[in-house]
Amino acid sequence: MNKEKVSYKDALNLAVIVAALGYFVDVYDLVLFLIVGLKSLEDLKIPGEPVKNFQFLLNVQMIGMLIGGIFWGVLGDKKGRLSVLFGSILLYSLANLANGMVAQISEFTGFSPMETYAVLRFLAGLGLAGELGAGITLVSETMPKETRGYGTMIIASVGVTGAVVAALVGKIGWELSYFIGGGLGISLLLLRIGVFESGMFQGLTEKKVKQGEFMMLFQNKERAIKYLNCILIGLPVWFIIGILIGRAGLIAKELGVQGKIEQGYAVMLCYGGLVFGDLCSGMMSQALKSRKKVFYFFYLLSTVIIVFYLRQYNASVATFYMFIFSLGFSVGFWAIFVTVASEQFGTNIRATVTTTVPNFVRGSLVPISILFDYLLEKEFGLINTSYIVTGIIIVISLIALYNLDETFGKDLDYLEDEESGKLKAEGIKLKA
Repeated sequence: MNKEKVSYKDALNLAVIVAALGYFVDVYDLVLFLIVGLKSLEDLKIPGEPVKNFQFLLNVQMIGMLIGGIFWGVLGDKKGRLSVLFGSILLYSLANLANGMVAQISEFTGFSPMETYAVLRFLAGLGLAGELGAGITLVSETMPKETRGYGTMIIASVGVTGAVVAALVGKIGWELSYFIGGGLGISLLLLRIGVFESGMFQGLTEKKVKQGEFMMLFQNKERAIKYLNCILIGLPVWFIIGILIGRAGLIAKELGVQGKIEQGYAVMLCYGGLVFGDLCSGMMSQALKSRKKVFYFFYLLSTVIIVFYLRQYNASVATFYMFIFSLGFSVGFWAIFVTVASEQFGTNIRATVTTTVPNFVRGSLVPISILFDYLLEKEFGLINTSYIVTGIIIVISLIALYNLDETFGKDLDYLEDEESGKLKAEGIKLKA
């Protein structure tokens, strides 16, 4: 494709499409391991309890994501958004392909299957950490400020359908499922032709400013608090996915639900709800010309649905599944959440923020789980513990949201001062 013949609109559409499809494969791999991980460990005949081995691999993957969030974020501000977008897709695609050949790779290298699997899940987590932040940053900086919410809405909505596909594909066998994910990612790289770098980032080459300095976020109190608030407003998403849906079978048993809840179906329905939630929250944000009003609405909605979800005593399986779908819908503000993080900071550290924030939110599931299990040990009971943690999470998120600025329609053409405040960046325009 000839660069000179590509219009601004064409380049923009390609950026949104590539970012959306990249996030689709990202979520596919993230959820696929949750679905096929135990089965793969059993087939590989790895010594030890499969559940403990699975949790270990999941923790290794999460460490990779936390490290990757910082690595890709800094790289995105120093070397460009596209380098991270395609670099992360390449890494997690190759890791996906290799995950389907754990046994063969172990035989070749001499490492045990568990050691090989752990290395590959770390690399997968490292790769998975970069795509969303880079994609959101690129689209936010290339779309008109009044309509960029539509672009990020499409990215998140298309992306989370990857979970639904993973739940369906996971039934055909874990090796083939991994190969499909890797193949999709490699194929996606062919679409990189015609996708251009953000003009705002290109303009930084003419400015003598620090770029991608992670510690710059903590050089003054105001900026550090704002960064923390960007993380805290996303807590309800992974609390609901990781705890209330992750333990749906246990909650259903406690409530006396009439039938067995299949975890694969629960995950699929939850993410199905997320798709519609992201579409709805994105459209609401554009209609209301506000990000914060949408958050307030969805916080209220999720609180109400959680209360009803935890009161489904002796309900049918179909009814319980309906509430699982509703819970997914109620936290379908992931696109708006990442967009808000992107819009809060200047161009020279925007990719760092946008890439690290969602990964730290994912990582927040660890302390949330610790708190949840601690309360369970205090014999509050599964249902009461769910109520208590819900209240804590919602209150924290509301306070964090209140302290953030409204960013709808905000001009992103500015830089962060090294110490504090912001320096307006002149002449940073889209270069297509």
